[in-house]
Parts: sequence; structure tokens; C-alpha cells
Amino acid sequence: MPVVHKVEFDLLKTRTDLWSKFKPYDYATRQIVAELTDDCMAIHCKGARFCERDNRTIACRGFPFYPYLTRQKEFIGIGTYWVFEDRCWMMSNLEIVDRKFVEEFIATYEALFIKDHSEFTTYVDFSASARRVYSRWKREIPILGRQGELLVVTPSTGEVRPGRKKDFPKTAPFSSEKEYREAVKEAGGEVPKEGLRAA
Repeated sequence: MPVVHKVEFDLLKTRTDLWSKFKPYDYATRQIVAELTDDCMAIHCKGARFCERDNRTIACRGFPFYPYLTRQKEFIGIGTYWVFEDRCWMMSNLEIVDRKFVEEFIATYEALFIKDHSEFTTYVDFSASARRVYSRWKREIPILGRQGELLVVTPSTGEVRPGRKKDFPKTAPFSSEKEYREAVKEAGGEVPKEGLRAA
């Protein structure tokens, strides 16, 4: 479920029938949609099997990452969308993320921030939300720095320090639908109707 500017959705609709408006299916997705600004919307595609690489959203190209900004509004690297931590194996294996991807991600968002200040403000606010969530969880925030290095943010202070592999707990990919459903239940989430593997 990428969140996009309405103009991005309008552009995609001229190129493909892959995307449609997202319909929330549980409390978490209703909350995400309810908090969107008027110029944004949640959309979804027909599924990975039907992916058109040239017609992906910016959010898809960057998933599961977002630009992380410090309390001082400095763009120091990329964080992960924690709500997907129970479903995205990549989020616990940050050390394998390609440095070229990190550099291109940073360059893309720097260009967006220059063209659209509201996009910058969105991620300043989102990074502050990350600090609040991780602070409640009493966990440090994993970040990939601008050169792909592992960093750790102490959420209560905003302090950034170099990270080590042992700072990042590992999660293996789910091996079955049952294992996936149990993990979602344990995390207090709701299993999407399509389950682990979209039909």
C-alpha cells in the first residue's frame, strides 16, 4: 500500500492499469488513510506477480525505507517502516543493502525535498514519529547512513552512533502461512485477506 501524491497517481493512470485506490481493511490501514493530507492517497497494485518495473511508485522503489531526518532536520540516512517489520525480512538484514541503492535513494529524496518542501516536512514529522514509537518500545532505531554504513539512533535523545551487526536482530523469512499468521497475531496486527502470498 504505497502512499503517493495524487499527481503521481494521475501520472501512473496514464501509463498503466496496474494501480487503483486502496481500500482499508483493518484498524492500522484505516488509521494510515485517515492521517493522509488532502494531496496524498493510498493506492495498491495487482501484486508482485504483475509488477511493471517502469510503472512503480516512488514508494515502491524505496520500500521498505524512508528518509530519516534528525531532530536538527539533517538527512543522515534511511530508516525502515517499522509497521512492516513482521513481514519484511530485509528490515533485519540491513547490512546486505547495496550501497548504490542507498546513494540513489538519498539523491532521489534530496531532489524531491528541493522541489517540494512539504515532502521534506512530511519526513521530518515521520522521523519524529519513529523516535516516539521506538522510545515507547525501548528500542534503538536502525539506520543506514548516507554511505550505506550501519547507524543506531537512541530515540529518547536523538543521539546517533555507529552500529554493528549485533545491534540488528535477525529475522528469517517466513517459511509457511501458519508461521506468518502467528507472527502477525503476536505483533498485534491483522493478517491481510490475501495472507502471506498474494493470489
